[in-house]
Amino acid sequence: MTEQTAELEDADHPEAAAQVAEKRVTNAELFFDLVFALCVTQVSALLHAHHGWAGVGHALIVFVPVYWAWVGTSVQASTHDIDNPVDRLTIFAVGLCGLFMALSVPHAYGSRGLLFGCSYLAARLVLAGRVAAIGGQLVSPFGMGALVTGPMMVIGGALHGGARTVLWAVAAALDLATPVLARRRLLGVQVHPAHLPERFTLFLLLALGETVISVGAPLAAAAHLTAAELVAVAVSFVLIGGLWWVYFAYAADAMRHAVTVAAVRVDIVRQVLSYAHLSLIAGIIAVAVGLTESVAHPGLRLGTGSGSLLVGGCALYLATFGYTRWRMFRRLSTTRLIAAGVCLLLLPAGVCLLLLPAVPLLPALATLGLLAALVVGLNVWEQQIRITRSE
Repeated sequence: MTEQTAELEDADHPEAAAQVAEKRVTNAELFFDLVFALCVTQVSALLHAHHGWAGVGHALIVFVPVYWAWVGTSVQASTHDIDNPVDRLTIFAVGLCGLFMALSVPHAYGSRGLLFGCSYLAARLVLAGRVAAIGGQLVSPFGMGALVTGPMMVIGGALHGGARTVLWAVAAALDLATPVLARRRLLGVQVHPAHLPERFTLFLLLALGETVISVGAPLAAAAHLTAAELVAVAVSFVLIGGLWWVYFAYAADAMRHAVTVAAVRVDIVRQVLSYAHLSLIAGIIAVAVGLTESVAHPGLRLGTGSGSLLVGGCALYLATFGYTRWRMFRRLSTTRLIAAGVCLLLLPAGVCLLLLPAVPLLPALATLGLLAALVVGLNVWEQQIRITRSE
């Protein structure tokens, strides 16, 4: 059995027909997501300003608290009925904290570090307070954020230089590790199998929207547009659409199915939703930065930093589906892992010589074209597998 077909069949398994009471994403949650779309934009801008390894690390360190605040709010919304005035106000309060975090991200390692740390702590305190008010336990990610990592972020914001970076990195690592460390206490948490996967798909969709903004916003302000720039925009859109297709045409239903039928639902939520989507969205942010450079200078070769973000982001995005598929169904996603490996051949550090020996380094437009062709080819391949299996 081919691996992608197995995933599609898993998603259509009769067990998935067992339905639970419908729980819809509320308008308050959708409004809340708009704030975190700005956070994604600001993290992308921070990474755009610093392409090196240090810049990648800095962007990831500030993205984890932003993401974790969003995850905490979404989990809370999935485990309780939040369509009431008190919970709406709670979501709005966390949204305001998220807005302050977004405002501080561009200068988080400078003059706005304390604002970033205080905003994160405030968001965690709001969530922990609401959990305590409805009788939830604080020996959980909610308590860890309010009592440990949140204060660490505030202390880090008051420090300078490397000390801030190190303390924030430790806090981010603790946040990520808490669901594993507190697994036993989380086993009784009952998340909604349809609502929570939908929340993560919406966040990923917002991240993909950031890539569209990265492509269109710089050129929209330009006085003149060249033919090469227009072609670069078109090819970029094909690539973005291909990345959308990889997730929404095949994986989204499989993830919902996996959460629905899981024997230990909290494990799938942690592994496939929380952790895997952090990787997926990080990859999309990296792609967004690379696309900004590509459409601005389509005829020039990409620098090592921006080129690595573009190609490496695509590779990370595709390879993450290998992880999710294994966690959900204990099967390898060979097609996507192969595509991720091919992506790495296009890295601008000279390994593209393996594909085009006559071209020492590819111009941005050529790299975009190869990536778009690869992702489109992957989707065609997987669609053909599905058609073959259905005959």
